Amino acid sequence: MAQVTEYKCPGCGAPLEFTAQSGNVTCHSCGNEYSIEAIRALHESEATQQEFDWGDFKANLNAEPMEDLSVFTCESCGAEIEADHATAATKCPYCGNNVILNERVSAGLKPNAVIPFKITADQLPELLQKFYKKKRLLPRNFFAQNKIGKVQGVYVPFWLFDSKIDGSVTMNGVIIRHYTEGDYNCTETNHFLLVREGDMAFSKIPVDASVKMPDDLMDSIEPFDYSAMVPYDSAYLAGFLADRFDSDPDAELPRANGRMQSSAVEMFTSTAALYAPTLRTCSLQLIDPSVRYVMLPVYLLNCEYGGKTYRYAVNGQTGKVAGELPISKAKSAAWFFGVAAGAAAVAYALISLLFA
Repeated sequence: MAQVTEYKCPGCGAPLEFTAQSGNVTCHSCGNEYSIEAIRALHESEATQQEFDWGDFKANLNAEPMEDLSVFTCESCGAEIEADHATAATKCPYCGNNVILNERVSAGLKPNAVIPFKITADQLPELLQKFYKKKRLLPRNFFAQNKIGKVQGVYVPFWLFDSKIDGSVTMNGVIIRHYTEGDYNCTETNHFLLVREGDMAFSKIPVDASVKMPDDLMDSIEPFDYSAMVPYDSAYLAGFLADRFDSDPDAELPRANGRMQSSAVEMFTSTAALYAPTLRTCSLQLIDPSVRYVMLPVYLLNCEYGGKTYRYAVNGQTGKVAGELPISKAKSAAWFFGVAAGAAAVAYALISLLFA
């Protein structure tokens, strides 16, 4: 049966948790606080684990077991912990200890880096209130009646892709000139075939590597500040949940490629703004893509309102909030008719000027 790593206070033996405010691990029982470096020294075996390497992973992909459930033993109480193949850190349901599932971050699968949590769970209500206040179509009683459910701090697995893109795009362009010649108002339209060639380099293009995480929700809480990445240490996971990737980099490369190509096309198009360009053909290729496996901090929570559940994600580093919100039918209708009335007023004013 597989074993786990538990981070315990050297002073009293109680569980340690990573604290976002201090960047250290803290014992909530005796109040002692320890640096990541000090805790790492007590768990030297982690230093021998091999970091993720794309080439090695692809060479051994068929040999990697991906069972739905594995059983681990809690070293504190001896209980058996069941976890699916993507879980890398959790809590023992019997004694509450924070446990790191060693096999999920070893054998060549150790992440290359991690961004530690900076936002604390206590800050979430204020962040949500700011998020709500920007939404004008929320029901009037939403603030009073919505109930925030259990908050989960999760280290979500991400692939960070680096690559160059090389190739060309062609665009249709047009320049329209209006002028007066004698008694005539003239319009001259010139059409152009525009060609742009070149290459661009991209760094740290993020794609979440978890099947269970909605892609649009993870995309919406970007960006992360990658300058704050530090070498992976499982002590950062203490007190949080963590998932191991369950979608490999080859499967997610097309998403990263799409993001890079969209950015490249946008850049090429911007060089021809004078011609009001529209894309005609696109021939862009990835050159020497590489990838890093990182863990990024995310808070997940649900809110209950009107018999429905609304899911939110919060960037655990920056505090950016994303998620679905209810819409007031009354406010929506008022807004629509207000816009329609405004448009009608503008149209009436124009007609009045034309026929005055």
